[in-house]
Amino acid sequence: MTIDRRSLLAGASAGAALIAAPALVRAQGAGPIKVGEINSYTAQPAFLKPYRQGWELALEQINAAGGALGRKIETIFRDDGGKPEDAVRHAGDLINAEKVDLLSGGFLSNVGLAIADFAAQNKRLYVASEPLSDAVVWAKGNRYTFRLRPSTYMQAAMLVEEAAKLPAKKWALVAPNYEYGQSGVKWFKELLKKAKPDVEFVAEQFPALGRIDAGATVQALEASKPDAIFNVTFGADLSNFVRQGNTRGLFEGRAVVSMLTGEPEYLDPLGAEAPVGWIVTGYPHADIQTPEHVKFRDAYKAKFNDYPRLGSVVGFDTMNSIAAALTKAGSTDTEKLVDAMKGLKFASAFGQAEYRAIDHQSTLGAFVGKTALKDGKGVMVDWRYADGAKYLPSDAEVKLLRPAG
Repeated sequence: MTIDRRSLLAGASAGAALIAAPALVRAQGAGPIKVGEINSYTAQPAFLKPYRQGWELALEQINAAGGALGRKIETIFRDDGGKPEDAVRHAGDLINAEKVDLLSGGFLSNVGLAIADFAAQNKRLYVASEPLSDAVVWAKGNRYTFRLRPSTYMQAAMLVEEAAKLPAKKWALVAPNYEYGQSGVKWFKELLKKAKPDVEFVAEQFPALGRIDAGATVQALEASKPDAIFNVTFGADLSNFVRQGNTRGLFEGRAVVSMLTGEPEYLDPLGAEAPVGWIVTGYPHADIQTPEHVKFRDAYKAKFNDYPRLGSVVGFDTMNSIAAALTKAGSTDTEKLVDAMKGLKFASAFGQAEYRAIDHQSTLGAFVGKTALKDGKGVMVDWRYADGAKYLPSDAEVKLLRPAG
């Protein structure tokens, strides 16, 4: 059998076309839509293991229904270890090597701000799921960054609404010494002073994140003889603070208002030592019976044989909001996605929410209630859902807080 040169070249060209065809199809958008997800998985596992599970549940449901734009969505996860510099390095790798279509994630506020800055410089969409710093959408806000969770301002405003009803005049405050803690204290003081001009703040303690000297902190707060305490610690710091406070009688006869303490991630580890009567933001997962939440909770339990934490909701809602943005944009083009995110309405486990066009902050709310003990475990009682849209500043105020863009 002989093959002349013309036949050989024709065959080679046909083979090359067959090889190039899949690449051409991928280039035209038949491959998966890639999302780069950066988070502090090893540094904050209590929140971020449930977060990832909630994300994976949403992703499974979305892809089972056909994905977005007729394409499957793929997530490439990266662990920043709680370090801003590692988060930025991962962001660069995800954009340049993995060719992701957008970025998401962030837990600690300083990490979220670092990714947001990267997104602005590189003109890529970043959906910040968890970092609570107001600077993410206000002072350092940019065209390419949107945030899902209620911010420190929003949660402080929800808690101040309850704190203002207390007879307490002298307040002491404790918070981790980084962006989130400083922001939480700032807004609580400012908003409470506005609601009750006669209050005074007699002590402030800012222990290092993850390294609280709980005994010394409790002693310093007790020495100021406050009527009430505002707490912003979470995780292991919260557990140590509560145990030392219980031991030393800090909370006896005093009201405590506490951000995040009602979240199962932080309440469950306290067991029977969980505080009673604290006014908190959190997530009473077992008692929320809205159709959206029951559907989410049942699906989560079926998949993971466990109950959801607040992280589960945040992961679930972030992924669903990204899918909604892709559908609205009709494209993976960054500028079209950014435009689609402005004013985007999306379904969450807590009902419908929206990313405000003016500041890119979601209107997702939080639950406000009191802590109690039930069967030797901390729970939330007397709770209500605080719609995030009602706890955000006006457009005129936002224009003063946020740079153009």
